[in-house]
Amino acid sequence: MKLSDFNYYLPEELIAQTPIAKRDESRLLVLNKETGEVEHRVFKNIIEYLKPNDCLVLNETRVVPARIYGKREGVVTPSGVESSTIEVLLLKDMGDNKWEVLTKPGRKCQIGTRIAFSNDKDEAKLVAEVVDVLEDGNRIVKLEYNGILNEILDEIGVMPLPPYIHEKLQDKERYQTVYSRVEGSSAAPTAGLHFTPELLKQIEEMGIKIAKVTLHVGLGTFRPVKEENIEDHKMHSEYYEISKEACDIINETKKNGGRVICVGTTSCRTVESAADENGYLEPKKGDTSIFIYPGYKFKVLDCLITNFHLPESTLVMLVSALAGRENILNAYKIAVKEKYRFFSFGDAMFIH
Repeated sequence: MKLSDFNYYLPEELIAQTPIAKRDESRLLVLNKETGEVEHRVFKNIIEYLKPNDCLVLNETRVVPARIYGKREGVVTPSGVESSTIEVLLLKDMGDNKWEVLTKPGRKCQIGTRIAFSNDKDEAKLVAEVVDVLEDGNRIVKLEYNGILNEILDEIGVMPLPPYIHEKLQDKERYQTVYSRVEGSSAAPTAGLHFTPELLKQIEEMGIKIAKVTLHVGLGTFRPVKEENIEDHKMHSEYYEISKEACDIINETKKNGGRVICVGTTSCRTVESAADENGYLEPKKGDTSIFIYPGYKFKVLDCLITNFHLPESTLVMLVSALAGRENILNAYKIAVKEKYRFFSFGDAMFIH
């Protein structure tokens, strides 16, 4: 299967730069995966497509404001000050205060380089020392700080918005789901951004179960596929957890003939990674590099709430595995014609 099979035309002006004013008033394209039939709704209408014995799977991950800007220690220019800023993006907690990071510019971040990060009062809140350089150019840094790291990042860090978003985010919480709880992501599970507390309460009152899982989204989700034969693509790894409580809810739903509806591709990858060949779930935690593309047989997921994804991305391949490539590309063509908003802050799709 070729990479070009998953391309589609997208005018740049349809890439949403800011969140919509009210989360649940984004548009909703409803796609029947069997017939390819498309309906146009508003997201809060999702309740009309849910049934009392269904189960929604939510990813509770919370985005860390992990893009930080600092200065190299001990570097003095003729004017007596450090002339350039180092951008560091925290990617993965390796334990023992070591993190895998992206650095920019990388050439100024060799082993032994120390970078100090300050607040507005010019107090060094955090220091990172480069201790290793990985094959892909990422660095391993050792962090030094006093206090609680997440609180420091809240003070000095900014949200690591995707590269296609150029507008400044006015409210950090708009790049978090209302149910986010477990800090650790480099990007938001964006299908969940459409939910409000009121809508979730309404869904629960309908008798729909909610199972909560965690998958920390890595920036690999935005990395382009470079292999023309998609089966040669090496998928990035992400940490996930699924509890006994979530397993019990999902297993019971399947047993009773209900549908498992994943909110986002991250929830989908979590349950599909944790399931055995019969679709039975037991509590698990660890890294997953599951790559879902056409031909994959879903073991747990029945329906998916998702956003519109980048051309030739692994996420377009995932939704194509669920609904068929032709159905997806046709739905995307319709969405472009109807001027839906695309990507992280864009509109939603329900595949059933």
